[in-house]
Amino acid sequence: MLAGLLYITSGSGTVAGFDLGSQAEAIKPKIGYMAQQFSLYGELSVMENLVFFADLYDVPPGELSERVERLLAFAGLTGFKGRRAAHLSGGMQKKLALACTLIHQPPILLLDEPTTGVDPVSRREFWDILTDLHLGGTTILVSTPYMDEADRCARVGLMYAGQLVVCDSPQKIRAGLRGELVQLRPDDWQAARSIAGELPGVLEVQTYGELLHLLVDSAEERLPQIEAALRERGLEYSGLRQAPVRMEEAFISLIKQIEV
Repeated sequence: MLAGLLYITSGSGTVAGFDLGSQAEAIKPKIGYMAQQFSLYGELSVMENLVFFADLYDVPPGELSERVERLLAFAGLTGFKGRRAAHLSGGMQKKLALACTLIHQPPILLLDEPTTGVDPVSRREFWDILTDLHLGGTTILVSTPYMDEADRCARVGLMYAGQLVVCDSPQKIRAGLRGELVQLRPDDWQAARSIAGELPGVLEVQTYGELLHLLVDSAEERLPQIEAALRERGLEYSGLRQAPVRMEEAFISLIKQIEV
């Protein structure tokens, strides 16, 4: 989720209005970085970790108490301030790491796969927190393997094999997908995949568990043809319908075009 754009180039460029080459030290207080792996001090309590990072970033003593209490409430950790970080759940550890990252109130956040390994509820709560930060004007640069998270962002850069494939808004990336999306759940997905892939107007077939996602030139025209082909071969299925395109379908389609 990007509230703005962060431009960094080799040996040149600016971050938060400061030159990378000549003002590197001035940039550091403007950035908060959260690593993918939990890297705080497990033997310290939630409160002790926050105070430690406040000292690292020279948070004024007169502002420390208010900032800590606000971040504890913001991250839902007020009732756990005395608990050791090592004894927190994975989701709580992520929230504590974010709170420590925010203690010096940086205008730019760099988050490296911040929700990897946490449960779905904690992942949603974490993104609710990021949304509030975004609405408050914080620029957030997130790396994530989850396409539904990428879809929440204002601008997305999709990478494959170390290369930037596309960088645009989620809406434009999805709109750039060739064709329309048809979804079905066949009893024999392997046979259905083989049949569907040979039909005219079917541009691409993607598998999602028991579901098949077909990219077609026209959903209205191809739906009855797909249905007729499956019935002709005696294949049972359910849920044959046109479906909205997600970021995941767009990303997979882009990768397949590169690999051809």
